[in-house]
Formats: sequence, C-alpha cells, structure tokens
Amino acid sequence: MIRRAFLITPVLSLALFADAVTDAAKKKTAEGKFDEAIAELDAAVKKNPRSAVYKKALADAYFEKGKFQMNNAQLPPMRKYPAALRAFRKTVELDPKNTDAASNVKMIEDIYKSMGRPVPQ
Repeated sequence: MIRRAFLITPVLSLALFADAVTDAAKKKTAEGKFDEAIAELDAAVKKNPRSAVYKKALADAYFEKGKFQMNNAQLPPMRKYPAALRAFRKTVELDPKNTDAASNVKMIEDIYKSMGRPVPQ
C-alpha cells in the first residue's frame, strides 16, 4: 500500500502542475495576452511533448488568438487575415479535430482565392 501511494503522488502532482499551467494560460488568453499564454504553453509542450493536456491548451490559445485577429476591426485586412490564418493553421496542426479552426482556414483561403490574390503562407 505504501509503495502505491508513492507512485500515485508524482502522477497527481504532475496533473496539478498541468492544471496550474493551463489555468494560468487560460487566464492570460482571456485577458488578450495571447503571446504570453502561447509562450508558456509552448515551453510546457517542449518539456512534456506527450502531454495531450498541454497540446490542447496550446491549440486553444492559438485558436483564440486567431479569432481575435480575424475579428479585430482596428486592424486592416492585410494585417489581420494573414495573422489569423497562421494562428488557425497552428491550431489545426496541434489539434486536427478542431473543425472550427479548419473551417476558418478554409474560409480565409477561399476569400483570398476569390479575390485572385495569393494565399498567405
């Protein structure tokens, strides 16, 4: 029994640490501090590349950044759409099941194509 408790404790502490990192990142994302949240989550993913929790949180932060960029009325289209497209593509790269991000990628790419302009990379 005692041996099991020692095995559970590191797993539990890692889960609590993941919650603290993701909670802090969600707070920064909600405050519009997307780059800070992304940097922290990116570092966490690099330290724990198999962590689905960190990858999902990082994908969510990119998605929120993309939505902010795409809907920012104060930015001209030539700045906001390429930035949003990069963020949505990164979201799909990290979370291929994110259909909202994939739809936004397609929509922005289709807009560029309909205008006869090259799609930003």
